[in-house]
Amino acid sequence: MTATSELDDQFHVFDTTLRDGAQREGINLTVADKLAIARHLDDFGVGFIEGGWPGANPRDTEFFARARQEIDFKHAQLVAFGATRRAGAKASEDPQVKALLDSGAEVITLVAKSHDRHVELALRTTLDENLEMVRDTVSFLTDQGRRVFVDCEHFFDGYRANPEYAKAVVRAASEAGASVVILCDTNGGMLPAQIQAVVATVLADTGARLGIHAQDDTGCAVANTLAAVDAGATHVQCTANGYGERVGNANLFPVVAALELKYGKKVLPDGKLREMTRISHAIAEVVNLTPSTHQPYVGVSAFAHKAGLHASAIKVDPDLYQHIDPEQVGNTMRMLVSDMAGRASIELKGKELGVDLGGDRELVGRVVERVKERELQGYTYEAADASFELLLRGEVEGRPLKYFSVESWRAIVEDRPDGSHANEATVKLFAKGERIVATAEGNGPVNALDRSLRVALEKIYPQLAKLDLVDYKVRILEGVHGTQSTTRVLISTSDGTGEWSTVGVAENVIAASWQALEDAYTYGLLRASVEPAE
Repeated sequence: MTATSELDDQFHVFDTTLRDGAQREGINLTVADKLAIARHLDDFGVGFIEGGWPGANPRDTEFFARARQEIDFKHAQLVAFGATRRAGAKASEDPQVKALLDSGAEVITLVAKSHDRHVELALRTTLDENLEMVRDTVSFLTDQGRRVFVDCEHFFDGYRANPEYAKAVVRAASEAGASVVILCDTNGGMLPAQIQAVVATVLADTGARLGIHAQDDTGCAVANTLAAVDAGATHVQCTANGYGERVGNANLFPVVAALELKYGKKVLPDGKLREMTRISHAIAEVVNLTPSTHQPYVGVSAFAHKAGLHASAIKVDPDLYQHIDPEQVGNTMRMLVSDMAGRASIELKGKELGVDLGGDRELVGRVVERVKERELQGYTYEAADASFELLLRGEVEGRPLKYFSVESWRAIVEDRPDGSHANEATVKLFAKGERIVATAEGNGPVNALDRSLRVALEKIYPQLAKLDLVDYKVRILEGVHGTQSTTRVLISTSDGTGEWSTVGVAENVIAASWQALEDAYTYGLLRASVEPAE
């Protein structure tokens, strides 16, 4: 059963990530990428997925052929995108119209010019012929059993210049059989009040079923989309994570969340809204872009709380500083520990990490002061939960969590006359009563230290073989002289099932890196439920 029948076709969520989203600078989707994204979007429960323009390029043609064979759509209908027929031709004889039929898509979206200047300058035809192009193409495709949507390109700019002609294009599409006529803010220059007024007028004057397609050039694409819904639009076009040309399109996820949670509209199948954060991040992985941490609803910072005042209120009732329960969209509340932290922040963070503070006000006070003291030195715990948990557990236990003790370490960088380089590190440590000396080479001194530490510990702790350093960030903090400034290093480590971040601070990058590496390995052993050696 498709989402449209399940939701009675009363309201459409139409995703155009595979076409519009792919126009974002830095995104270059393969056919395999498009298939993967289509599966994620179908799993999310959108009603329509615009797959691209078959016939315009081999990649999109191949995508439609493979999608028919490889994807069993459970909720979405696949949509082919194309244009109205050429001026002076017949839709039945137009090769690109034929390619739309050959795609096998049951739903077709046609782009049509609705701005009079675009008709005359871009299409180089008359206003009357443009209307005939719309009528002919829509009626031909509907006669072939296809459902047709029409995107009125540059509609709002066209409406401003010549409102009667813009409305004439809407009427031509609707009267020829288009199920929905979409008003496109192609240049992204409109504001919500303007959108609402125009959509309401066009709806009243044409009687057509209307949709909205908003670009984000004023930062208002989501607001403009919702303003159009307020005015009577029942079809919204969006892209995952707001990907798109220039600054992007209306973001699918906040639009859907607003419709479901703020408007009370059922636009997704039951239970799918809770998949939203996972789907957002999964699509970001496919397009190889880091998920936006501050994206509404789905960002890791969307429900993160830092200030002590907020934490005190959240301890009483989370709704005091959260507009929804994050679990509704598959996200979680996070407490950030920083020099702004108060007792409530520490207590809530301890609960989040599974560390029982037992209501010990003296203990909590010590942790608060320790955090403030170390952040004054340059540490940051809001981005290094693992290092904070080790600090917290150390205070609870009355001593640091230890799996090994370091006797010494050194890193050597050698420049040779032939221009080659060598990086070597030696680590001397004690673990389970054994003194271990290990030396390793690496691609840079930090990598050499990482490898030597791994060599030293893996025989005793084989669990460390799973660990992988996945990210490394260096920041030079303020100091009297540039080369004598304090250095902060953040390291992200993975064991294949999760990631954690650790922090180190020192006067040089190698020493700071070593601190972060020690915490990373210690936390990895803690996650693996290994008993401390000391």
